[in-house]
Amino acid sequence: MKQPSYPFSQKLCPASPPLISHLPGPPYTFHSRACVQPVGPVPYALTCSTRARDPVVPSPTPLPGTMEGPRSDMGRWGGNPWQPPTTPSPEPEPEPDRRSRSRRGGGRSFWARCCGCCSCGNRADDDWGPEPSGSRSRGSSSRGGRRPESRGSAVNAAGDGTIREGMLVVTGVDLLCSRSDQNRREHHTDEFEYDELIVRRGQPFHMVLILNREYESSDRIALELLIGNSPEVGKGTHVIIPVGRGGSDGWKAQVTKTSGHNVNLRVHTSPNAIIGKFQLTVRTRSEAGEFQLPFDPRNELYILFNPWCPEDLVYVDHEDWRQEYVLNESGRIYYGTEAQIGERTWNYGQFDHGVLDACLYILDRRGMPYGGRGDPVSVCRVISAMVNSLDDNGVLIGNWTGDYSRGTNPSAWVGSVEILLSYLRTGYSVPYGQCWVFAGVTTTVLRCLGLATRTVTNFNSAHDTDTSLTMDIYFDENMKPLEHLNHDSVWNFHVWNDCWMKRPDLPSGFDGWQVVDATPQETSSGIFCCGPCSVESIKNGLVYMKYDTPFIFAEVNSDKVYWQRQDDGSFKIVYVEEKAIGTLIVTKAISSNMREDITHIYKHPEGSEAERRAVEKAAAHGSKPNVYSTRDSAEDVAMQVEAQDAVMGQDLAVSVVLTNRGSSRRTVKLHLYLSVTYYTGVTGPTFKETKKEVALAPGASDSVTMPVSYKEYRAHLVDQGAMLLNVSGHVKESGQVLAKQHTFRLRTPDLSLTLLGAAVVGQECEVQIVFKNPLPTTLTNVVFRLEGSGLQRPKVLNVGDIGGNETVTLRQTFVPVRPGPRQLIASLDSPQLSQVHGVIQVDVAPASGGGGFSDAGGDSRLEESIPMASRGGA
Repeated sequence: MKQPSYPFSQKLCPASPPLISHLPGPPYTFHSRACVQPVGPVPYALTCSTRARDPVVPSPTPLPGTMEGPRSDMGRWGGNPWQPPTTPSPEPEPEPDRRSRSRRGGGRSFWARCCGCCSCGNRADDDWGPEPSGSRSRGSSSRGGRRPESRGSAVNAAGDGTIREGMLVVTGVDLLCSRSDQNRREHHTDEFEYDELIVRRGQPFHMVLILNREYESSDRIALELLIGNSPEVGKGTHVIIPVGRGGSDGWKAQVTKTSGHNVNLRVHTSPNAIIGKFQLTVRTRSEAGEFQLPFDPRNELYILFNPWCPEDLVYVDHEDWRQEYVLNESGRIYYGTEAQIGERTWNYGQFDHGVLDACLYILDRRGMPYGGRGDPVSVCRVISAMVNSLDDNGVLIGNWTGDYSRGTNPSAWVGSVEILLSYLRTGYSVPYGQCWVFAGVTTTVLRCLGLATRTVTNFNSAHDTDTSLTMDIYFDENMKPLEHLNHDSVWNFHVWNDCWMKRPDLPSGFDGWQVVDATPQETSSGIFCCGPCSVESIKNGLVYMKYDTPFIFAEVNSDKVYWQRQDDGSFKIVYVEEKAIGTLIVTKAISSNMREDITHIYKHPEGSEAERRAVEKAAAHGSKPNVYSTRDSAEDVAMQVEAQDAVMGQDLAVSVVLTNRGSSRRTVKLHLYLSVTYYTGVTGPTFKETKKEVALAPGASDSVTMPVSYKEYRAHLVDQGAMLLNVSGHVKESGQVLAKQHTFRLRTPDLSLTLLGAAVVGQECEVQIVFKNPLPTTLTNVVFRLEGSGLQRPKVLNVGDIGGNETVTLRQTFVPVRPGPRQLIASLDSPQLSQVHGVIQVDVAPASGGGGFSDAGGDSRLEESIPMASRGGA
């Protein structure tokens, strides 16, 4: 089936359900079957239509009358869908009052349930009077503690709000949550642009209770932490911490100091605690009666994973790793080809205001049970599903068509903040993303939640569609590619994530780095998610280990198998390229902007006995287990492809070098086919080809060169400016078949950023951006983006058109809100040119008054048009 809106032929994938992804438009109604129906008229919806070899892409189609049926993957909480409010709000709404819930424990008092020393004793200690009226309803079952009242009158045992003389009343709570206070510094959360207390689990924090009188030894105090709509002690969503008497699973609190009416507490959280936003309340008991502090939104606190805690499953035993993979707010993402590596700076912005709420909103949106949110394996799996929009109406809509007119070109994004805040603010999936955008957003989310995470690029990344664990390429009798059979593809590069954790669900030896991939390529248990998958299992070909090891193994270490059609219509293996997949795997180095090669942790050295053993072990579990038994190996002519490094808009040349390594004369009939290609391996039609016969003496070399002018390739260019050279040849004397696919790209210029003056917290600063159009044609509808954590909220600048070979200069002001070294990142996008970006380091000095931070409020996204008068030549 042809899709006329796509630049290249793409097949519909019958296995992909017609799932809607959100675009800005009319309000939608969410139903329990995870389908979306419009409230008002809708011109069209986005459904999943894709060629089997390609990532899932949206295409405009009429809105179907019915959507997908009930999910079968109940292990991913298919039966617990989240139903959003009509208008999502950036700030979570207060939980409803749950005071009416009955007690747990067959009528025993709160103190008898939370404190062992209160479970027995005289009758006066059993219960302190009747529960408030209406607290017990007919037929109700006891499932957890009572939700404290909203901020207002106090609660006593009688439920009438009367404060009796001698009662221990909590008149205030100080969580010591200032960014400069001890709690935030010790928990490494002082960079969060939040006023609430943010702590990491398994580590103590301090707080102060303000009482109506002095604290006495006979007084009893208990802290309660509650999360979710139905808090239950058994599920960890209702935590009771009796002060001074120990708790369960690592929860405890002790009095460290008393001074007048103030009581200082040291509170220990469990290293297995649920992550999320908790409500805190306090109960007291004295001889005069029981008191419960009403709920106050100012007493909410966030609990995150803790890579500093040895008892936490996400513990990292290297401080420099924690600084880089948890606390660093920017990083480098690599793209292009192995021979022409490009790099761009990405603003993760995990500490920006609103981002933490967006991360928790993602878990809510998927309907993840609160009880499972303490498990990093489950959280990572949900995030990998929710960062893409398929199945779950998640964060980003994937688009690989080249048409981004209804959203943002994936190359134009400079960071995750604008994307996440838009999703939090509107509830709609954000258009559009490709692999590096999915990976950048995933890094932000996981670092924000406390997991050590890095962004990883795999060059020559395979996409295996038939679980053969080989990349199969089919040719006709003349070695011309049969594109209708080539469902497997090799991406120029693919970007995913590594996150660090223990894997108690796997045998020993598989802790450490785990692959998580949010790009929607293939389904896992019926849902578009991938990982977490142990890197150690990938390295050794243990494809039976969960999760999704076969697919990821094929991405980094499968062989490229060339099949030629024979006269009788059958296919025969004519060449196996063993070093073509996963040729280089890189990430940003720790504490520098250098590139680190991490190929060795994913695979044994190419060609080694261990590497061959891993490949053949994995292939034995694939759909073509006997693929290596039919190989021919007579090879004495070697072939190498070279491409000239060129900037977009320039002429270029590609060459094929042949070498005769034998002792006899050889004659090679060579065919060269050149086409443009998306970075995903999807190619366009051949726009230039060359055929030549080359005679080679023993030990001799010769080359065939194909010149390509800008006029020849200009009309065919697609995203990334990449081209694919298919080379095939036949040696007359020996029958040897030569085959090679070589991808190269045209470089794009960088933006030049210059800081004009010193940067100080709270003071306006100016930056200059200079760009020269490398093309002789006009760039239309040019958009600049500017973003930097602690410097500039996401900002969009519409500058109109830029003439051929014209230079423009823009100046923009910003006000830093946090001190220290920061990165200001910019990008340029237009229909004619993309993948243009630049970065500058900004060292921000503290404010002169000594304050370390400035107000981080303001719009999450600013947009303005730049008049022509403000542009100038350079």
